[in-house]
Amino acid sequence: MRASSAGMKHSPVSLARRHVLGDLYAQCDALKHSVPVYLAGDEKELLGHADETLGEFSDAISFHLPDEMCRKLSSGHFSLTFDYDVTPPKGPKSLGRVVILSFTLVGRKGYDQPIVRRR
Repeated sequence: MRASSAGMKHSPVSLARRHVLGDLYAQCDALKHSVPVYLAGDEKELLGHADETLGEFSDAISFHLPDEMCRKLSSGHFSLTFDYDVTPPKGPKSLGRVVILSFTLVGRKGYDQPIVRRR
C-alpha cells in the first residue's frame, strides 16, 4: 500500500450515513475512531480517513481526502465499498452489529457517447 503524497491539502466532504452504508445502515455502529480510505486498484492507495466528527446525532460520515478526491466523490465519480466485521447477535431475534474497518473508492466507468446518425 502506498500512502498519499505528502503535503497534499485534505478537505473533508460529508455524506449521509444512509447514502454511504445502504442496506447495512440500520445495523451499522457509529465510527468510534477514524477509518482508512483507499483508492481501488492493483495496489490500494491510502488517500485519507473517514470519521463521524460532526457529532453523534449528525448522521453523516466525513471523508478527509485530498481536494480533488473530495470533488470527485461528491460529484459521483466514485462509488464506495467498505470492509467490515459483524459482531455476534445479542439475542435470537437480533442481527449482529456491523463495524466498519475501511472504505475504498471505486472509479465509476464512463459511458460511451451516443453515435450521431446523419442522413
